[in-house]
Amino acid sequence: MAEVTYRSPGSLTFKNGDFILDQKPLRILSGTMHYFRVVPEYWEDRLLKMKACGLNTVETYVAWNKHEEYPGQFNFDGILDVRKFVQVAKKVGLYVIFRPGPYICAEWDFGGLPSWLLTDEKMKVRSNYQPYQDAVDRFFTKLLPLVTDLQYSKGGPIIAVQVENEFGSYSDEVEHLSFVKELLEKNGIQELLLTSENIFGLKRAAFYQHALPTANFPEMGDGQKLFDMIREWSPDFPLMVMEFWPGWFDHWGQGHKGLAMPLFENCLTGILDAGGSFNMYMFHGGTNFGFMAGANFFANSTYKPDITSYDYDAPLSEAGDITPKFLRAREIIFEKVLKPLGVTKLPDLPSNTPKASYVRNEVRCSSPIPMELLKIHGDYGQNYGYTLYRTTMPAGKCLQFSSLPQDRAQIFINGAFVHVIDWRNPGLEIDIVCTQDTNTLEILVENHGRVNYVEFGLNLLNEQRKGLSGDVSVDGKKLESWSIVPLEFDNDFVNNVSRCDKWVSTLPSSYSSPALFKATLTISDTPKDTFLCTKGWGKGIVFLNGFNLGRFWCVGPQQTLYVPAPLLKQGDNQILIFEQEAPGISIEFLDAPILNENDQQNVEDADKEYPTGS
Repeated sequence: MAEVTYRSPGSLTFKNGDFILDQKPLRILSGTMHYFRVVPEYWEDRLLKMKACGLNTVETYVAWNKHEEYPGQFNFDGILDVRKFVQVAKKVGLYVIFRPGPYICAEWDFGGLPSWLLTDEKMKVRSNYQPYQDAVDRFFTKLLPLVTDLQYSKGGPIIAVQVENEFGSYSDEVEHLSFVKELLEKNGIQELLLTSENIFGLKRAAFYQHALPTANFPEMGDGQKLFDMIREWSPDFPLMVMEFWPGWFDHWGQGHKGLAMPLFENCLTGILDAGGSFNMYMFHGGTNFGFMAGANFFANSTYKPDITSYDYDAPLSEAGDITPKFLRAREIIFEKVLKPLGVTKLPDLPSNTPKASYVRNEVRCSSPIPMELLKIHGDYGQNYGYTLYRTTMPAGKCLQFSSLPQDRAQIFINGAFVHVIDWRNPGLEIDIVCTQDTNTLEILVENHGRVNYVEFGLNLLNEQRKGLSGDVSVDGKKLESWSIVPLEFDNDFVNNVSRCDKWVSTLPSSYSSPALFKATLTISDTPKDTFLCTKGWGKGIVFLNGFNLGRFWCVGPQQTLYVPAPLLKQGDNQILIFEQEAPGISIEFLDAPILNENDQQNVEDADKEYPTGS
């Protein structure tokens, strides 16, 4: 038995394996919802549905890379108004578990870390490397004062705050956890501190002297081992599953994942029968809007970028709909926890947001360095999107790269498509047929999402700069004099394109180069949630009234993009599609998602490993 274990200084404490709040035992029944994956107009709806399921707590991460797009340039407005989100949770009557990172994983680009950190070529993220510490210090100094008065001890709903995230899966430099803990406390955090780890990380980064250890798992086999380990450290520690995974996320080109209902029931029942508290990650997944979907990299596989939908097979769907999994969770929670406490009735189930099908039959056509090191935005480079590399080249038979493009490169010679290089189709040498003396070479490289999770011992997080790096040659002759064009699809660019009067109405049937397409959706009544169907299209991104809905790709499993009603308006709604490969001839708006349909000619084998954390 350890001689020294953590004691909570906050309002939420624990004793003999129970949480204690206001001198009464508390079973934490929590669900995860990320404010930055849900439009603000729907926050209260989703939180009320959590309450109706019997939950008493909501948990959220904080996305540093969205709040500080460039050093010292902070944004906490609209979908990023984390303070308002916590206040809405209090209004609904939910406690809050606050997980500010700075690293969050979350299938979010770079695990929530800003890509401008990689401007420093010696950067060591998630470590006590001083420039990284300085950046975290600046962010926490801005973020935490926004919520310190919302702690439970000050009349707010925040009852616990997490120190970093699944750190033992990445590193055993426990000193970094001490740095994060001290930074939290320096900036006014007074409530219970906790860590969360999966089966691989709990011992490797033991921090139980300074924070309550909690467990992450999808089934009770691993769960019981983690529970036993936590109880070994102290019989006072409550059993808390910080991430009970009721589903899973999807990678482009693979099958639609989830967790079957019997496995979900067994795990939830097992946690409650063991006397444990839980947080369902995710209870409501939401959407990886814009360019924010991340990627995974496992030692026994390859780079795997995540799809735009973060439906997660969660109890609340991507569009916030009540699912059979929600109803079964509600029954189990009521019977096993609430009914024995004397609760006779749960809140009535709120209605799902109305859906509509908007159908429109036509779309009228109208030396390389990584994006992070481009000398733009005050020398902090390009964060997201595409980068176009252009140069001239002589006749030749073989195009050669000194290092693989990151992450997906479409190669064009004299405007004609030649080849794609990506994690599914890697290669440093490409056979070409190029007989003219002077030719134009264009390489469009897509940042498909920075890795947010790597296994212990893989030093990948600091090395994932996107675009081209190193030499490109033809028959051994190095190509020089490159023109590099960042295609960030930022607000100004999208607005200017929308107003452009150079659109054309027809396109050759054989056209296969990247292009922008424009259409109008006219709605005569009050807008409702809908799903933009991308079947018949190749690969690209969609903007609706200037809002980036995210990526689509015909390889699936996702074939629709979720459109929350608040993004629509009565009257005309403008749609912009950046299609990289094969334009379609029509788009449809459906009243249900398609998240499990693959192009069988392109589908990859499903992951052999069960992923280990979020």
